[in-house]
Amino acid sequence: MTSPASSSRRRDKRTLRLAASVGKAVVNVFLAIVAIFWMVPTLGLLLTSLRSTGDNAASGWWTVFTKPAQLTLDNYANLLQNPTITGSFWNTVVIAVPSTFFVVIIGALAAYAFAFLKFPGRDALFIVVVILLAVPIQVALIPLAGLFGALGIFGDVLGVILFHIAFGLPFAIFLLRNFFTQFPTELLEAARVDGASDWMVFIRIVLPLGLPAIASLAIFQFLWTWNDMLVALIFTSGDSAPLTVAIQQQLRQFGSNIDVLSAGAFLSMIVPLIVFFAFQRYFVQALLAGSQR
Repeated sequence: MTSPASSSRRRDKRTLRLAASVGKAVVNVFLAIVAIFWMVPTLGLLLTSLRSTGDNAASGWWTVFTKPAQLTLDNYANLLQNPTITGSFWNTVVIAVPSTFFVVIIGALAAYAFAFLKFPGRDALFIVVVILLAVPIQVALIPLAGLFGALGIFGDVLGVILFHIAFGLPFAIFLLRNFFTQFPTELLEAARVDGASDWMVFIRIVLPLGLPAIASLAIFQFLWTWNDMLVALIFTSGDSAPLTVAIQQQLRQFGSNIDVLSAGAFLSMIVPLIVFFAFQRYFVQALLAGSQR
């Protein structure tokens, strides 16, 4: 026969489980509502880019749900036939890929040196790197414009790449160095005892273990360079302009070219979204690793 005390405990457990389920459901509903509101502008941009200029001028994008015949790919077809837009798209790729690659490689090597190598002035030099994080890019625009002009690379994509590498390295070194210092030193010392050089330790141990942080850095750097407009607007010209500048230059009087702007803006979002979802697993691993430490 069940005692009253055990029956009471079972009721309490059921009550706690019910309360936990209700609380979880409330949180999930709240997060779903936030996600919907967060996605509304993106959905509106997509549907606007799939409507003609006349339809966009006559009614809002939400009328698509009652009149789906408004949807058309003409805006994208016209955009991809524009040599200025297609050329600027490849300019953006040429700028973003090398900028991301060299920042990740140089930043990882420097972070390894700051984390595991002992050399004179290491701590002072790392403090300088941290201080450089607080330097805004605006203070370097005019001096670097003069320097690039003297070197003959002003108005070329090479100047933009060098600018992004220079201003991306302090954050890369800071992020990766702090992540690398969490590795067990016994593992690295054991590898050195077995005869591994610093280069082998970096390639075989540090890089695989640091892949989540490196992938997160690659996402941040790529998104920054891909979406940049200020640096590109100043240091590029003509045929070297990236997509952000090309879209801005397509503005007509009174902003009546919503067909070009919406389609161009959504086109510029596709590649960053692909990159983010491709590296999302590593990005989440980096966040979880940081929370556990």
